[in-house]
Amino acid sequence: MTKTLADYDFETGEVLLLDKPLTWTSFDVVRKVKNTLRIKKIGHAGTLDPLATGLLILCTGKKTKEIDLIQAQEKEYTGTFRLGETTPSFDLETAVDMARPYAHLTDEEITAATAQFMGLIQQTPPIFSAVKIDGKRAYELARTGQEAEIKAKSVEIKTFELTRIALPEVDFRVVCSKGTYIRSLARDLGVALGCGAHLTRLVRTRIGEYRVEDAFTLEAIEALRPPRPEGEAPARPRRERPHTAPNRAGLQYFAALQADALAAKEHEAAKDAADAPETPTE
Repeated sequence: MTKTLADYDFETGEVLLLDKPLTWTSFDVVRKVKNTLRIKKIGHAGTLDPLATGLLILCTGKKTKEIDLIQAQEKEYTGTFRLGETTPSFDLETAVDMARPYAHLTDEEITAATAQFMGLIQQTPPIFSAVKIDGKRAYELARTGQEAEIKAKSVEIKTFELTRIALPEVDFRVVCSKGTYIRSLARDLGVALGCGAHLTRLVRTRIGEYRVEDAFTLEAIEALRPPRPEGEAPARPRRERPHTAPNRAGLQYFAALQADALAAKEHEAAKDAADAPETPTE
């Protein structure tokens, strides 16, 4: 029998699987679930970047003691790299800062380049990350234009396969250890190919035996919101973070891309309407 949200005892302790929406931070999701279900003790087992979607594991009550154990398990991701362009954040959070030719690369050359990133490797996290430098988060320094040195660390990549090559896009599946940055893998693959690359899409599909297919959406959580006791007024009006408001996460470039895409779509729709033949009248 499949367990439904109504069967959970969040106060005693549960492991809850969530499918994180695009542009939401992991903390946004924790706060949303905590406020919606009125859970006193809750935390997440492994951060997902705002521009990543997929499996985010929340632990409540006594199950928060298992957070470290869950975080230590291997992760699986799927997504897309774009060859020929780099960004300072290694993803769409920041604007493209360099472009290089990529059309000369063959599928065989691209696939062969992945081999050097298999097994135990040294990887340098992105400057736009939550790594701490002298007590500050690296992304805080990066967003104010400060330079900082981040040390490489040892990570393990167990699987790195390319599932689609349609230049400049390359789809992938990666199985890796805790602490692996897929954005850094994009950067490193681009360096190995000599054309640069950055991450344009990322989905976390698995942590250990937990899978995104079994995760709940935030809409399902919202539907379970308990009624407020009669006579009890909220301390302050609820303010939900819009799905398309990325400013707090520093996603100005992504927001600009979305605005351009919407403008292009509206322009195309207007053009189609203007070109459409007039409907004859009686």
